[in-house]
Amino acid sequence: MTGQRADDVVTAAFLVIGDEILSGRTKDKNIGFLADYLTALGIDLKEVRIVPDEKPEIIGAVNALRARYDYVFTSGGIGPTHDDITAESIADAFGVALNLDPRAVAIMEPHYPPGQFTPARQRMARIPEGADLIENKVSKAPGFRIENVHVMAGVPSIMQAMMDALAPSLKTGKKMLSETVAADMPESRIAERLAAIQDAHPQTLIGSYPRATDGKFTTQIVIRSRDEAILMAAVRDVAEAVADLSG
Repeated sequence: MTGQRADDVVTAAFLVIGDEILSGRTKDKNIGFLADYLTALGIDLKEVRIVPDEKPEIIGAVNALRARYDYVFTSGGIGPTHDDITAESIADAFGVALNLDPRAVAIMEPHYPPGQFTPARQRMARIPEGADLIENKVSKAPGFRIENVHVMAGVPSIMQAMMDALAPSLKTGKKMLSETVAADMPESRIAERLAAIQDAHPQTLIGSYPRATDGKFTTQIVIRSRDEAILMAAVRDVAEAVADLSG
């Protein structure tokens, strides 16, 4: 936002990996969760990409996103099967080796009955050289962090547990504040006034969200800013516009 100090803003991207998402076989539940989670922390989710289980696509996306944002989070593709290639792709993106990590083995092996830590399960203990582990309290197989890239499972309960584990280590910015003004009118009726208010308050973000109930159109107007005084000034202008147009 105009006038916002750079050190107040921490940015992130989310890379969702998996053919099953793109084909519709699996309905993604992680994007909405992560958006809410990062907003609550004070991190701006700026971009979401979905790529197939193809190494060139994963590598290209990771390298593009990690250069542009403070953090990159990924989900999917770190399971025990041959087509779970995220760990390999991340290692290639950073130009490092992918090895069976003794830390991951020590966490995972006791989780299985004797002799059941099979080669397929050991695939989940392969970690790129130089990466830190992300704790997984649900199924033990850890995620990992290498530089600003955080690699997590696609299963929502596991991904959410991993986020809880790594959240305390993340740098956060000044949190975005928000207020909502209800307008008992269609969005088109107030759009011009909202555009003028947005121009007058460049350090705010103003969104309007139409609703239809029993054939009646109303609008929810959400005003966001990191500065409370600036936020409330814009809220007053929006409320005044709503009152004028309602009258």
